[in-house]
Amino acid sequence: MAEGYDGGELVDVLKKYLPPGSTILELGMGPGKDLALLAEAFDATGSDRSDVFLRRYRRNHPDANVLLLDAMTLETEQRFDAIYSNKVLHHLNVDELRKSLQLQAARLNGNGLVLHSFWYGKGTEENQGMRFTYYTDASLTAVAGPEFDKVACLRYTEIDKGDSLYLLLRKSSEALSTPVR
Repeated sequence: MAEGYDGGELVDVLKKYLPPGSTILELGMGPGKDLALLAEAFDATGSDRSDVFLRRYRRNHPDANVLLLDAMTLETEQRFDAIYSNKVLHHLNVDELRKSLQLQAARLNGNGLVLHSFWYGKGTEENQGMRFTYYTDASLTAVAGPEFDKVACLRYTEIDKGDSLYLLLRKSSEALSTPVR
């Protein structure tokens, strides 16, 4: 599904907000194209809920830091300066996305960042057994709870003009005083 596409444009956004060497977790790394790009600038950890992707990536990158991790539970004690995903969290419904973002806030250091991309649109559909939830700027911004302050929510083009959007959030000062769950 990722053939011919990578998150280079999104990684460039992160480079504007994160110093080189910052720790970053990629959720849903799949074949690892974006993880390789992230690792060029950051101390990157990849994750996926499918061990198939992790084993495949480790074959070519034996020293890679990868975790078997589900975006719905984030069962790790590690903390990061940023969390990233590229067209992964659209498989969650709105309530699941809200819960995942809450868990992500608990896994961020200080005033850490999250950057996630989605397909632009409205509604939900199922295709080949997978759910796709589409968002507009307003609907995506509304999902972020008090754990975050919005930095940006912008549309961009991946295949067709304006077909995608990303949400960049910074952990709020309110979240800094909330204990890790």
